[in-house]
Amino acid sequence: YFRMPQDSRNVKSIYPNGFLPIIAPTVEDFSAAAGMSWTRGEWDLDTSLVYGQNGMNYDIQNTLNASIGPTSKTVFDAGGFSYNQLVYNLTGVRKYDVAGLASPLNVAVGTEARREGYEMHAGEPDSWRNGGVILPGGVPAASGAQVFPGFRPANASHTSRTAVGVFVDVEANVTDKLLASAAIREEHYNDFGNNVSGKLAGRFDFTKNFALRGSVQNGFRAPSLQQQRFTSTSTNFINGIPYEITTFTPNDPVAVALGAKPLKAEKSTNFSLGAVMRLAPLSLTVDAYRINVRDRIVLSENLTSTAVRNYVVSQGFTGVGGGRFFINGVDTKTEGVDIVASLPYNAGAAGRFDFTLAGNFNHTDVTKVPTTAQLAALNPAPVLFDRVNVLTLEKGQPKNKITASANWKLNQWGVTARATRYGDVLSPGTTADFDYTLKARTIVDLEARYALSHQMSLAIGADNLFDQYSETLPPALNTTSNTPFSNYTPFGNNGRYVYARATYSF
Repeated sequence: YFRMPQDSRNVKSIYPNGFLPIIAPTVEDFSAAAGMSWTRGEWDLDTSLVYGQNGMNYDIQNTLNASIGPTSKTVFDAGGFSYNQLVYNLTGVRKYDVAGLASPLNVAVGTEARREGYEMHAGEPDSWRNGGVILPGGVPAASGAQVFPGFRPANASHTSRTAVGVFVDVEANVTDKLLASAAIREEHYNDFGNNVSGKLAGRFDFTKNFALRGSVQNGFRAPSLQQQRFTSTSTNFINGIPYEITTFTPNDPVAVALGAKPLKAEKSTNFSLGAVMRLAPLSLTVDAYRINVRDRIVLSENLTSTAVRNYVVSQGFTGVGGGRFFINGVDTKTEGVDIVASLPYNAGAAGRFDFTLAGNFNHTDVTKVPTTAQLAALNPAPVLFDRVNVLTLEKGQPKNKITASANWKLNQWGVTARATRYGDVLSPGTTADFDYTLKARTIVDLEARYALSHQMSLAIGADNLFDQYSETLPPALNTTSNTPFSNYTPFGNNGRYVYARATYSF
C-alpha cells in the first residue's frame, strides 16, 4: 500500500514522492537425519534421529518510523522467530503364529521422543518505538516501521517442551477373506498432558476382484508452542490517545479477563468406508469418509470496540486498545468421497504408460463457534469468530478437485504430465454482498527426465505450464487496485514455475 507524499505516515524530507514499504524476510531452514535398521532374533528393528529448524527474520525496507521524524532510518531489523525439533524413533516389527488365524499376526511396536523449541526475538528499538513527533493537528505520529512494526522486548520469548509417545499395531487375516487391524497410541506432553488414541480397521475380499474396507479412529492435535506463546504488539492512536493492540498469549492477564483459557488439544473422530475393484487391467478405489473435529484452535477476531476497551479498563488494565488471542471452540464436520482409477499400459517398443484419474469431493460444516461469558455480557457483544472465518472453513477450499496424470517410461527416458482441475472456491466478504466466487481452473504440470546412470538423473519441468491465474477481483473488492487477486486461490497467484533438477543417490 503506497504512502502518498502528503500521507501523515510519510516524512517528506525522506520521501518527497511518497514510498512503498517492503517486508523482505530472510528464511533459514536446516534439517539432518540419521538412522539404521537391523535384525535381532525375530524382530526387524529400525531407529532414527532427526533434527530440523526454521527461522524467519523480518527486514523492513524502503520505509521509515514517522514518529522519529527526518532522522528516521529507512531500513529496520524488525525481529523474528524460530522453531526447532529433535525427534528420536525406535520401531520393531515381527510376526507371531497364532492358532485360529488365517495368517501370522503382524505386530509393530515403537516409541518416539520429541523436543520442540520456539523462540521470538525483538527488533531494533527504532523498528517499534514511538519517537514523540506530534503532527500539525496535535495527534502523535504512528509508532514503528511502516507496514510492519517490529517485535518488542515484551514479545520476546524462549520456550520448549518434550513429548514421548508409544504405540502398538497388530494386523492379521482372521479368515482367508477378512483382514483386521488395530492400533493404539499414548502420548505425554510435559506442558499439555496425556492422550490416548486408537484405530480399528478391516477389509473383506468377496472375490479377488472386489473388496470392501473401512475404519474408525480417534485423533488429537496438541496446541502448538506457537499458538501458546506467539505475541506481538503495535501502538494505535485513537483520538490522540495511544492504545496497545496486541496478539495476547492465552494465559496473558488481559486475555484471561476477556475469557481466554489454557488451550486444550483438538480432538477428532474419523470414519471411512470404501470399495476396491480390479477390472484388469483397470483398478478402482472409492472411499467415503466423515471427520468430526472438536475444539479446533483458532485465532479470534480483533477485539477493538469501545465496549471491549471500557471492559478492559474496568478490569484494571490501562492503555490496552484491544487485541486477539488463540482459543478452542470451533467444531467442524467434513464429509467427502475419494475416487482413484489407475490403468497401466505396456506399449512394447514405445515404452510403458501409467494412467491415473483421481477425484475428491467434499463438504465442511462449522457446527459450533467459540464464545466467552465475559464478551457475551458486553453491549454490543463482539463476535469471536465471524462469517469470513466460518466461510473460510466451509467454502474457502475447492468443493472438488480432479487430477488426471500420465507417466511414460522408455529406457533412460521418462515424462510425467498432470492436469488438475480445482473446483469453485468462495472468497468471502464481511457481508454477502462482498462474497465472490472464484470459478474452476485447470492447471497443467509437465516434467521430462533422463537417467545418466543408476545413481544420476536429470529433470526439467514446469508447474502451471500455461501460466494460469485466477480471475481478478471486481472493483468493488479491489478499490485501491492493490489487491487484484484473492488470497483464496487454491493454486496461488505466482503463475508458471520452471525448474531443473539433478538427483544423485548412493
